[in-house]
Amino acid sequence: MIVYHGSTEVIKHPDVLHSYRLLDFGQGFYVTTVKEQAMRWARRKAGLQRNRPAIVDCYRMSDDVGNLKHKNFSEDLMEWIDFVCKCRDGNGCYKDYDLISGKVANDKVFRVVDLYHTGLWDKERALKEIKAYPNYDQIAFITQRAIDRLLIYDSFFEV
Repeated sequence: MIVYHGSTEVIKHPDVLHSYRLLDFGQGFYVTTVKEQAMRWARRKAGLQRNRPAIVDCYRMSDDVGNLKHKNFSEDLMEWIDFVCKCRDGNGCYKDYDLISGKVANDKVFRVVDLYHTGLWDKERALKEIKAYPNYDQIAFITQRAIDRLLIYDSFFEV
């Protein structure tokens, strides 16, 4: 399968070290199966880093995870919201996995996480507000071993 990474540079050799830590699934290298989503991420990054091109890197991803520890949040948003909140709060629970996949939280996630963590909103209210993008996904490579085993650089394009 082909997966995409939105960036401002060509990344032929991805690694887990250059990621911001407090993301939905923790620190790692993130890709998506949705080309338009990667294009949107690339444009957003380019907008934040003036004078940088919006680049989408393309990789071939093997589906043979073998003995890698893979956490997949399919449609279970109850477990997903708790995990995302923990990761965005700095919890290292994501380090139990090599690979994590699931939905993408929308832009309200920071506000919702704060209100849920402080107890102002219960889980049901937070789930109503957070609403995952229905057609977007993300795959976080948490370990370099997962990247080296599953990803092969293919190409890039500028948007």
